Amino acid sequence: MKVISKLLPALKWKLVISGIGVLALAVFSSLLLIEAQKAEVALTEDGKKQTVKTHANTVEELLNEEGIAIGEHDDLSPGPATAIEDGMMINVKHAKQVVVKIDGAEKEYFTTEETIGEFLKANDLSFTKHDDTSFAPDDAIKDGLELKIKKAFQIAVNDGGDKQQYWTTGGTIEEFLAAKDITYEADSDDKIEPALDEQVTRDTAITITRIEKLPNIVLEEPVPIETETKKDDTLEKGEEKVIKEGKQGKLEKTYEAYKKNGEEKRGDLINTEITVESVNRIVAIGAKEPESETASEPNVVKPVSSNNDSNAEVLYMTATAFTADCSGCSGHTATGIDLKANPNAKVIAVDPNVIPLGSKVWVEGYGNAIAADTGGFSGNHIDLHVPTKADAYSFGRKKVKVKLIN
Repeated sequence: MKVISKLLPALKWKLVISGIGVLALAVFSSLLLIEAQKAEVALTEDGKKQTVKTHANTVEELLNEEGIAIGEHDDLSPGPATAIEDGMMINVKHAKQVVVKIDGAEKEYFTTEETIGEFLKANDLSFTKHDDTSFAPDDAIKDGLELKIKKAFQIAVNDGGDKQQYWTTGGTIEEFLAAKDITYEADSDDKIEPALDEQVTRDTAITITRIEKLPNIVLEEPVPIETETKKDDTLEKGEEKVIKEGKQGKLEKTYEAYKKNGEEKRGDLINTEITVESVNRIVAIGAKEPESETASEPNVVKPVSSNNDSNAEVLYMTATAFTADCSGCSGHTATGIDLKANPNAKVIAVDPNVIPLGSKVWVEGYGNAIAADTGGFSGNHIDLHVPTKADAYSFGRKKVKVKLIN
């Protein structure tokens, strides 16, 4: 009995240990069964892939288990309510913030695209090759990325008459010209408008006037003959006599010369110089009182004063002057007088309907004369013969008193 009593405690311990083993085996078997019942899912978050075993019923529950939050701009595939299936693939892309500044105007975007080019396409943003951008289309998207764009516009440039349109995004006139390889010499006479330090805007129009200096121009001009008068007591009043013929002088004028946009131009007058002095024409003016008219010789015109012949017909006429000393002039009057042979002959051309040809007349400031020629005029107009062109130019056009002697 003693032996049996000693064996009983040992047997009890063996039974207890055996029971614990059975229980542990049962728990382990249960755990294996539970583990075997989990779904195996491939979860990719922002490109990082992992395998997850889960008892979650939906994608949303799985993400909550993994501590993954989904924002309103994030991309989740499949959707949060999708049931979990063994072997399924879940992809999570967290959106990144992108700030776009176009000509200073700022707008915020959120995107799950990988590159800037994909982002621009997804948001219908397009830019031309002329625009100034701070990025390349293949650049990767990073959270907080800032994209800067300056939109290009066209302006007109008139370069020495050559008109073209150019794309630009602004800057100063000087920077624009350098960017477009439009050259100019800083110390040249070229003119650029607007000024080089002004800003280029959409309303800017640039004009470049190309100036090229040329040798000075020297022009020669005649110096007019001046008429000097002297009283002569040997000549009756109303008579004139040329004592000395004048002579034209010569004057040189020097002008700056240049090309403006390829066209030659005459600039400012910079010097004048008389190279030949002119000689005055000297004319004697009658101062002698005329004698009373007596029997006159045939074809001789006696002087008539303006106040001593109450019977003479008086006319007030327009007077000009002509000369036979000209190219193509015959020198013969309508009545046959050769004026080239008699350059000092006192002859007037008239309208025969007013003053008959052959009439003897006295003309104020000209003296006694004969109406021996006709002119290309009519009415109260006479043309006085003078020796030279200079005399004709000097006489000009004036109103005179005319007395018909016979």
